[in-house]
Amino acid sequence: MAMKDETISWPAASIWTPSRSYVRSMLRDLVTEARIGLHPWEQHPERPSRLVVNVEMFALFDGGLNEESHSSIVDYDHIRDAIRLWPTRPHTKLLETLLHEVVGLCFANPRVSACRVSIVKPDIFNEAAAAGVEVYMLRQDFFQGTEQ
Repeated sequence: MAMKDETISWPAASIWTPSRSYVRSMLRDLVTEARIGLHPWEQHPERPSRLVVNVEMFALFDGGLNEESHSSIVDYDHIRDAIRLWPTRPHTKLLETLLHEVVGLCFANPRVSACRVSIVKPDIFNEAAAAGVEVYMLRQDFFQGTEQ
């Protein structure tokens, strides 16, 4: 059966269109630990939760793929460095708190127009592969009501 040709709409359609090139820098499946959770059984300091973090940052392409300079890339090192410190931070109640922090780190680079961040707890429920949160956010939505 033939399908009707439809335009697929996605959250960043106004930024990411087939007529514009962009760069997506990413960290995939970064594994760390943190003391996190609302449940009483998640609040034992000696038993941090294992977390898996994924980060994607989107920037308009400026033709810099063949340049070997730091200014031509969307650097993810500072995000990795911050996430690697999570095992030493105090107990955090919500994954959304960590998610917001990572999104802010993504937008520290003025070239980043949008990002997607997910954080999951793979060991939280026996009957599920993971539970967590994900956000796709545009720069203007993150900074809405604040100075950039």
